[in-house]
Amino acid sequence: MKSQNQVVLSLGTNQGNRLLNIEKCLELIHQEVGTVIKISKLYETPSWGFDGNAFYNCALVVHTFASAHKILEQILNIEKRMGRVRDATSAYQSRIIDIDLIAFNEEIIDAENLKIPHPLMQNRKFVLLPMLDLNLDWVHPVFHKKIANLLEISPDDSVCTFVQNLEMPLAKIPLERYNYIAFEGNIGAGKTTLTTKIAEDFNAKTILERFADNPFLPKFYEDQNRYAFPLEMSFLADRYKQLSDDLAQFDLFKDFIVADYHIFKSLIFAKVTLAEDEYRLYRTLFDIVYREMPKPDLYVYLYQKTERLLDNIKKRGRSYEQNIPADYLDKINNGYLDYIKSQTNLNILIIDVSDRDFVENQSDYLYVLEAIKEKIGK
Repeated sequence: MKSQNQVVLSLGTNQGNRLLNIEKCLELIHQEVGTVIKISKLYETPSWGFDGNAFYNCALVVHTFASAHKILEQILNIEKRMGRVRDATSAYQSRIIDIDLIAFNEEIIDAENLKIPHPLMQNRKFVLLPMLDLNLDWVHPVFHKKIANLLEISPDDSVCTFVQNLEMPLAKIPLERYNYIAFEGNIGAGKTTLTTKIAEDFNAKTILERFADNPFLPKFYEDQNRYAFPLEMSFLADRYKQLSDDLAQFDLFKDFIVADYHIFKSLIFAKVTLAEDEYRLYRTLFDIVYREMPKPDLYVYLYQKTERLLDNIKKRGRSYEQNIPADYLDKINNGYLDYIKSQTNLNILIIDVSDRDFVENQSDYLYVLEAIKEKIGK
């Protein structure tokens, strides 16, 4: 599963309505580049390297799956759209917006058009002071110093004045009002990726299914009739143990928990894979287990077209999944939908993600968050 990159950006403006420029830039970054998870205070600082109006400056942390070079391309495009004009010289000058890529994880990048960490960050108080606000456990990979240490030895003695706090985009999406959210979906729908991303962005606790540890899974895809019952029983036992253990560690009234499955999926898959007599036995055992399990405050089903599921399964490359037939995925989807229709006491949200890619497209990820936000508001 692909991990998100932690990116630090520095914003500056000294033309026009400086506050509006910063706020608009933050919004565009959040909508197009990645999830803005931290923002510093806003500071006013004197122009650096030339005589000009004072700047408004801030720093922010972005979570994104994109590469550093892709991020550079995106922020240059935002600058251009906001009216930034770069002349042929490298001289410092007034600008409506300036977006600098300061850090990309703790990596060192030395390309012709991109230097990471930013080669002048240690000499700029208007970068270091806002970055200190972010409270990052980040160490400069060249100087091997934290931001506080760099600020202490920086040669820049200019005065940076606090202006105001800035609003966090995620503050408008209060997911934590639901203490426990379960994301569900068919094989290849992206539920684990989405769950992990939301947990990172919202600082939530996670419960992730341990499917890769099940020794019966590869055998099941080779001989379903023989291995269906031991597979479903082992999944039920493991899910029961994991949920019992993990939820016992958390406070269901205080912690924000996101899971990439709900234990009812055991019955959905069992109904598709088991013979009738096996299913009756399984259902008896399942009902005993299910009564003991806490129910999620919100159950989100990610609907995905079968063609896209097959494509996603192929891309992630698990050898034992490559021959899953389309009709099996159709049966699983119908099982989920039948279950959803039958529920009267479960808070359910169905999101069609068939034409969405919340890894590659930030707008698609925000589409999912917005759908949950609307559900919260009802």
